[in-house]
Amino acid sequence: MSEITVKDSNGTVLQDGDSVTLIKDLKVKGTSETLKRGTLVKNIRLTSRPGEVECSTRKVKGLVLKTEFLKKA
Repeated sequence: MSEITVKDSNGTVLQDGDSVTLIKDLKVKGTSETLKRGTLVKNIRLTSRPGEVECSTRKVKGLVLKTEFLKKA
């Protein structure tokens, strides 16, 4: 099985433990929270899907974000 390459919205390769910044306000399904553009998310974890990463914020734990809304910090 080949290594999965995960890239942010600018095409920069992401790795486990990287920090990313949101480039768009995102509503979190199942909560009343909205993550604002510019929010720094630290210590991401790559998933088996190349377009998604797992992370936690101060307000929401166990979040899955699409890489099209992220840029490497």
